Amino acid sequence: MQQPLLKGMEGVFIPIKDPQVSAKWYEEKLGFTLIYLEKDAAVMKIADTSQTVVCLVRVKDHHPMEFPNNNFGVGKYYNFITHNIEETYRILVDKNVKVNAIDGEGTTKFFTFYDLDGNPLGVCQ
Repeated sequence: MQQPLLKGMEGVFIPIKDPQVSAKWYEEKLGFTLIYLEKDAAVMKIADTSQTVVCLVRVKDHHPMEFPNNNFGVGKYYNFITHNIEETYRILVDKNVKVNAIDGEGTTKFFTFYDLDGNPLGVCQ
């Protein structure tokens, strides 16, 4: 069997208005760790066990990410993984993060939440 050409995801890029303000929000609300901050971007570590980083990129004329209309029911580009979706949901609600209701099929559960710039992000278990 041929080896896959790619071996993982190095980074996720999210458009934001202000890297310093967004980095603080991602630290306080999601527990991400700031790796470095510059004028136009903040690079965040999701968790010690994750090799994928989140890069918050300042964009001109910011508009929240919008996934194209589709029949599959997906409305966001990124899903983060959690081990306890109900606890994650409760913590985000307690931190006044805008969240949609938990949904799912079979053993898979998920929900959408929004960062301070209105970008939809997902959580999946």
